[in-house]
Amino acid sequence: MGPLKLNTVSVSFAVTPTVISTLLSHYLNRKALEQKPTASISYHEGLQLIRSFLQFASYHTVEELQSFTSQWVPHPQWVRVKDVIIPKSQLDEAASLLQAQLGQDGIQKVGGHNWWQWRQSENPLKAEWIEMRSDYLERKGSGQSCRRVMLYVHGGAYYFGSVGEHRYQMQRHARKLRARVLAPEYRLAPQYPFPCGLQDCLAAYLYLLSFQEPNTILLAGDSAGGGMILSIMCTLRDQGIPLPAGAILISPWVDLTHSFPSVAEENDLDYIPASGFHHKPSRAWPPPNEDDMAMIKEQAEKKRAGNEKATKTSILEAKQASPFKMAPATGQMINGAAPPESRDLTEKPPEIPNTSILLSLTIDGKHTVVKDQIQMYTTNELLSHPLVSPVTQPTLGGLPPLLIMVGSGEILRDEQIYLAHKCADPAKYAPPEEKMDNAAKELLRRFRPTNVQLQVWDDLCHVAPTLSFTRPSKYMYRSIAQFGAWALARAQEAAIDILDDDAISVISSSESDSGGDMVQQNVGAVETLQNNSSAAHFQVGMAGDTLPPFKEHMIRQRVTRSGVIYPLPPPSELPACTIDPKEIGVAKEMPVRRWLARKKEWETRYARARARVHRKMIEDMAAGFVRYSDGEDPPPTALAGRRKLDSEENIRKPTKSIGLALWSLWGSKHDEMTVERERRAEQQQTEQIPDFVVVTEEVSSQNATPTPVAGPSSPLSPSTERPQTRSRTRSVVDEHQTWQQNEELDERTPIAGLLAMRKESERKAQEEGGAGKSADFLSPDYVTETGVAGKRPFQDGIALPFSLDKEADSASMVTLDSTGGTSDVRPKSPIQSSSRDAVSTQAIPIAGLLHLQNVRGFPVVLPAQQALGDAVLP
Repeated sequence: MGPLKLNTVSVSFAVTPTVISTLLSHYLNRKALEQKPTASISYHEGLQLIRSFLQFASYHTVEELQSFTSQWVPHPQWVRVKDVIIPKSQLDEAASLLQAQLGQDGIQKVGGHNWWQWRQSENPLKAEWIEMRSDYLERKGSGQSCRRVMLYVHGGAYYFGSVGEHRYQMQRHARKLRARVLAPEYRLAPQYPFPCGLQDCLAAYLYLLSFQEPNTILLAGDSAGGGMILSIMCTLRDQGIPLPAGAILISPWVDLTHSFPSVAEENDLDYIPASGFHHKPSRAWPPPNEDDMAMIKEQAEKKRAGNEKATKTSILEAKQASPFKMAPATGQMINGAAPPESRDLTEKPPEIPNTSILLSLTIDGKHTVVKDQIQMYTTNELLSHPLVSPVTQPTLGGLPPLLIMVGSGEILRDEQIYLAHKCADPAKYAPPEEKMDNAAKELLRRFRPTNVQLQVWDDLCHVAPTLSFTRPSKYMYRSIAQFGAWALARAQEAAIDILDDDAISVISSSESDSGGDMVQQNVGAVETLQNNSSAAHFQVGMAGDTLPPFKEHMIRQRVTRSGVIYPLPPPSELPACTIDPKEIGVAKEMPVRRWLARKKEWETRYARARARVHRKMIEDMAAGFVRYSDGEDPPPTALAGRRKLDSEENIRKPTKSIGLALWSLWGSKHDEMTVERERRAEQQQTEQIPDFVVVTEEVSSQNATPTPVAGPSSPLSPSTERPQTRSRTRSVVDEHQTWQQNEELDERTPIAGLLAMRKESERKAQEEGGAGKSADFLSPDYVTETGVAGKRPFQDGIALPFSLDKEADSASMVTLDSTGGTSDVRPKSPIQSSSRDAVSTQAIPIAGLLHLQNVRGFPVVLPAQQALGDAVLP
């Protein structure tokens, strides 16, 4: 008896044992899990649930999985969703750009100019706008256009998933960044293989450019979507189309050849199957290999001649071919093997689609030819194409700033780490000389390095933000919002306000790891590293902090699941960065061996189902396919190449899914609770916080301390309970983090760069000063560097306008604490004091209190401080 149909009920039955067993094992083995993300029950359950679902889905067809993940999913009422259709003009423009990018050789390998532009007549390219309803109403009320837009491409190994399934993640990006998110429903493989989906996503970006400035746009994507975003940017760069402000790549899949070491490792921290994705045979997948296709052609001829036995299932089952051979076969060989003499594959009748080019490699010391197509996205011949596997691009320089997020527990870890370093140092990680033609060398020379923030998150799985209800994902979303705001601020040369909801975050206030206070544990580990002599310049930060300066075009960070940041080991200690360039883009033995073993198991299990699929193909071939013009040869999986004559298009409308709705509800729960807390806090703040406070300064005391009291019109008194007044927004500005000290100094050099040079000069001067100058800035023996006049000291590269603890010699050196000088040259203070014995009272705004604290050192306490949770003013 076969598995149940893939639906909510069957999935529930399939994953329930996993949920129960995970719950029991989690609490029985808590000590063993302390140092892993699975120490959190929510993360542990989420990881095992996804793994169990993918395993269950493999017993069903690709079409069933696509149908299940594309079901309609409701959205929360506080999220505004609007459907749009991308105009055909943008699709045509995207096709032209891709044709130019592919070149004649690429178009030939793809199979032509036109077949991949075909789409069903009633299935235009749709996209979905996602934004917070409150942000939409505010924007509509002000009449202003949106200055922050994110184009998000969802993942799903290029063949499953949908905008509705991923909406709970996109709405958090919209909420954190206060942005609009546009998500295209691009065509999925294997029915629409490369470059169908790429054309759709590129068209979505061109659609945005029709009414948005490029410096208001961010690109983002996870997994396959991240790889697609990178290919889009390379196309835009090479074809001279304006690039966006920045891009965010979350666990991008950028090497479909699986040529990096981490893919071959044993890994229990990830949910991606080590043997790849396999499914019950169907018309969509897997495609017939060359031997199968020859048999199908032969039986189709018999069918046309009236032989009904040609489609008998038992006969077809006996004629099935093996997915590999242990000796060279006819057909073009790839993967570094020398191509043998073979017939021309293009000489087949036009009604028979080409099968995949053969893949050759050594397994267990034997030369093995893989006849079956491995990846659903494209044929074996195109696996190493730069637009399919961007790590094989001649250069990844010349792109906007990138944030690349990697989980150290995922099997795709190494290709993502390599990707980041290749972007920042294109020359060092260039392809080998024999793979570089003149055009590739020109690109490498032309484009400058790309600025990259690389974050490697300890032990996290592939696309960890999928588990949006867990603690690690909270910090990941914060890092994404911080980087996105910075990229927009840099491009627009303006401050960008983003949400800062840490104080009211549900995860911040409620969730705890079963392993104890993991923040303290991670800080302890960081302190240990800091004491190591090799980490002399060690700096501790938290995910979501202001970006530090880029060094050699990179910010290299290792992040714990509690958001603590410490340095990533140098490239020389990372396997991803020490791989031989000649090995990149070349399929390796272990991943292919695992794939073949699972492939053989599935063909044995579903031999009869495969025979029924072949019977259907024989009947369709006997009836005839829609023929394309000369030069058009779609891949074997392409729906465009197997349209039957006189057949009606069958477009399935999405149905409602209880299962996906529950998953989305689980993923949205944190956002929903945070939004409600924010609404209540804003309401209480509006009702109770006064516009001003009165400060009474008792200067007769030796330690003068201003005492604020409520103003006469304020309903507050010091004993009144008050809500949190911490602002739930913060401004992000560009602090010229991308300036490099080795760049040529000119009039465009930012102030931050000049200060960095001055600080470096101070450091060198201090080192050369010996014992005469103490390294301790707080020591009474420390002497600051002074300018040429000998009176104005320098501290951290900044010339101070006064001498500390000295009489003022001029108006420019007078401070509030100077004892000399006349009153007419002193800058005006927000508090007027006529004598040291007087007591003065003046109503001032809160900004004045901040000035008191920062300039005069007063420990200012607001009357609402207690109700604000004892918030400390900055």
